[in-house]
Amino acid sequence: MEAMGTVHISEVEAARDFLGLLARVRRGAEVVIEKDAAPAVLLRTADDPPLRRLSESLRLAREHACPVTLDEGFATDLEAVVASHPEALTDPWD
Repeated sequence: MEAMGTVHISEVEAARDFLGLLARVRRGAEVVIEKDAAPAVLLRTADDPPLRRLSESLRLAREHACPVTLDEGFATDLEAVVASHPEALTDPWD
């Protein structure tokens, strides 16, 4: 079995053997397809969705000046919850 890792390839290489590329991803590789030597596309299995911590979501909302609020003080309350749990919380469904 192929070791997990990130593989960088060009668009031309990806197009040349796309089925082979998909097989590598299914075996655990993450593939960055580059255009003009710059990352353009990330290819990985769909059963491993990226997870975002709540603190990251709040940071992104601030950076993008998101005008949406659920009610006054909501973001402050969420920040307090995040600050009180610096370690990852376990999923009760696991």
